[in-house]
Amino acid sequence: MIFLLKIFFALFLFGIIIFIHELGHFITAKLSGVQVNEFALGMGPTLLSKQRGETTYALRLFPIGGFVSMEGENEESTNPRAFDRVGVGRRIAIVAAGAIMNLLLGLILVCILTCMSDLVPTTIVAKFEEGAPCASYLQTGDTITAINGRRMYTSSDIDFELARDSDGKVDITVVREGKKLQLTGVPFSITTDKDTGTQYIQRDFWLYGTQKTVLGVLRETGLKTLSLARLVWVSLIDFVTGRVAISQVSGPVGTIGVINNAISYGLGTILYLMAVITINVGIFNLLPIPALDGGRLFFLLIEAVTRRRVPQKYEALVHAAGFVVIIGFMLLITFSDITKLFV
Repeated sequence: MIFLLKIFFALFLFGIIIFIHELGHFITAKLSGVQVNEFALGMGPTLLSKQRGETTYALRLFPIGGFVSMEGENEESTNPRAFDRVGVGRRIAIVAAGAIMNLLLGLILVCILTCMSDLVPTTIVAKFEEGAPCASYLQTGDTITAINGRRMYTSSDIDFELARDSDGKVDITVVREGKKLQLTGVPFSITTDKDTGTQYIQRDFWLYGTQKTVLGVLRETGLKTLSLARLVWVSLIDFVTGRVAISQVSGPVGTIGVINNAISYGLGTILYLMAVITINVGIFNLLPIPALDGGRLFFLLIEAVTRRRVPQKYEALVHAAGFVVIIGFMLLITFSDITKLFV
């Protein structure tokens, strides 16, 4: 029973992220005067629905997404309130609103997490574990500004970049006594995951924290949100270049499983994971991939620049092809997620 309650709670949290995304589309469409035919959470057969005014509000069987169906969105319509009848600026706002809402939710969650912390973390080295290999290179008081050439803004950046390394040695840029120093081949202890066999660096030093102030919290919130957004891009590049195997990528099933596990670690872990997921959803949806919001934005930007609309039938074909590819990829990821459950 407890396991089922955790699964339900995980689905509920995932549903909040999807709801926020679709709510962005819905509100912006309504404010733009566009007729919304359906607001749905989930995909597949309808479980519950209620008609209110011109809009049907529905809950569907599979909790893997949602949609806002607008008049004239995928077909030509003579309705003056159709999506394709409003100006291109309004259409861009409607399509982008879902991702923007996800990013705003991530910003709010990161702000809450920062306020919950006793101290605001920095990138300044405080002390080392006994026998830490890096202690012969780094010194207490060093401000870490870059690792392997990538700028470090927050403590999370440091942990993520160290986790990406595979040989246990990294190049670190620090500011020491006002001078910038390049430290090459800084060694770290390597830990092996017992379940997956994956090797990763164990950070064997602590970082200073500062007392919370309004400006300090706002600064950390902004930097950490940008850091999480950058994490999505870097992870995507790692996947495309083969640095990350497909077995390490999680789909809806894997994501719900991760949320389920996070519940055991308390509210802070849950909120952090939700922030990561909602920012991930926001950034990913802005990518210029057919069938995603970013793909639709791509066509709208072409129209805004050229002042000529791409024929809807051609755009629909591109999105349909993209949808097939995305569904195929999601099925592959889902199969991988399910396989992990039995390994």
